[in-house]
Amino acid sequence: MELAAELAGAPGTVRVRGAGTKLRWAPDSGDASELSTAGLDRVVEHNAGDLTAVLEAGVPLARAQEVFASAGQMLALDPPAAGGATIGGIVATNDSGPLRARYGGARDLVVGMRVALADGTVAKSGGKVIKNVAGYDLAKLFTGSFGTLGAILEVSVRLHPLPSATATAVGHTRSAHLLAGGAAALTHARVEQLGLDVRWAAGAGMVLARFGGSTAREQAEAAAGLLRDAGLEAELAVEDGSLWDAQREAQRSPAGLVAKVSALQTDVEELAGVAERFGATLVGRAGLGLLWLRLDEGDFAGLLAELRPRFVTAVLDRPSSLPFAAAESRHPGAGLLAARVKERFDPDGKLV
Repeated sequence: MELAAELAGAPGTVRVRGAGTKLRWAPDSGDASELSTAGLDRVVEHNAGDLTAVLEAGVPLARAQEVFASAGQMLALDPPAAGGATIGGIVATNDSGPLRARYGGARDLVVGMRVALADGTVAKSGGKVIKNVAGYDLAKLFTGSFGTLGAILEVSVRLHPLPSATATAVGHTRSAHLLAGGAAALTHARVEQLGLDVRWAAGAGMVLARFGGSTAREQAEAAAGLLRDAGLEAELAVEDGSLWDAQREAQRSPAGLVAKVSALQTDVEELAGVAERFGATLVGRAGLGLLWLRLDEGDFAGLLAELRPRFVTAVLDRPSSLPFAAAESRHPGAGLLAARVKERFDPDGKLV
């Protein structure tokens, strides 16, 4: 393929770029040349009967969702997609949104992949070609690799039915303790949410539980009752799109800091307290213990220092005042493993 040949022939180091919506997540590329996936913009296949699709890496997520919606289907990936975020970029960064609580992340939805390695070799795994390279599951390995192992050219994905209607139960509280309790009550309830999120900002918190399908309203009303039992004030939102848009938007900061935290369900109260002390906004998937803290201005280094002794923390959006070395944090064992995989796929360190 043309992009694979360009990668093989490029002098020096190379950075693979989609729509450029996550450039602040990575270190400065220095004098590396950029290799764009913009020309890889085809929906190659949409097999509506099998609930699968094959997409080139440069297809914007929003356009792919329009194609799938015409058949009453969706790709259950809903990260912030402003700026035309592409399928390849979303998979390469393992980005996600509220639907992850129900359907999993990119590693759960990508069933096959075609990639270009640093030497120009095109490799495939999963999908229609059940063949792995050197024993690796390429689709899972390249998901979240940030383009440092090779360029994603094409992905095969699993689709799901698009809900005919949605409704959200919203619980309000000014107590971080009650916020955590409400989230825990719904996490362990026998209900099937499309999303279960929390939010804390400026002394006020929300628990949001979204339901889909013909019984969405009835399920949301039952969830609102559980939130009231947990001590929160609860309401029902039928026109709920803006609530979930706001959750996704809080996973980005135009010029500030966004820290992604992996924690336990029981840590929600403590993390809400951290957000309150630093003037940050906390959003996330309560049941998964996956949360984002957004700080548009303030003590960026202090916030990270507060988080890192207790939580696995990854910096996504990084302010210009915070050097990448200060933002990066990786367990020594994970760093060693990543270096060994990098050596296997890109021994010359061409991709950055």
